[in-house]
Amino acid sequence: MALYIKGGKITARLFQKAMKIFLDEIKKQAGKQKIPHGKQSLKPLMKQNAGVSNIEITDENIKAFEATAKKYGIDFALKKDRSTSPPRHLVFFKGRDADVLKAAFDEFSKKKLTKEKLPSIRQVLSVFKEQAKAINKGREVVKNKDRGI
Repeated sequence: MALYIKGGKITARLFQKAMKIFLDEIKKQAGKQKIPHGKQSLKPLMKQNAGVSNIEITDENIKAFEATAKKYGIDFALKKDRSTSPPRHLVFFKGRDADVLKAAFDEFSKKKLTKEKLPSIRQVLSVFKEQAKAINKGREVVKNKDRGI
């Protein structure tokens, strides 16, 4: 590294000011070189020179997949292909993330299957409401007013 200061008389204060400017420029350049992670557009993903692969995913599973991908730290991009009817959703990811993506999809599919096997909370609640109504019909309503005389 080289720092070049042009001036008539270089004082400690001038040198300190030049060093601060120099360090600020280094911080700015380091901030520009950060590699994006997680969900991103397709262009920055392609710029990372890692080879891109893709898979197809359904519309209702996108948000659930994003949560799983975030957990596993996968860099991915979502693209909607409108050329077909209904439109397809493609997930692009780095080629080296293929093994991690496979593990993420295994967990994602397990979670999805267990959710489908469980009965709906609303259905269970409606069954219990019916049972409660049946129990309450059998009871007799007794109202007594006592004035304590």
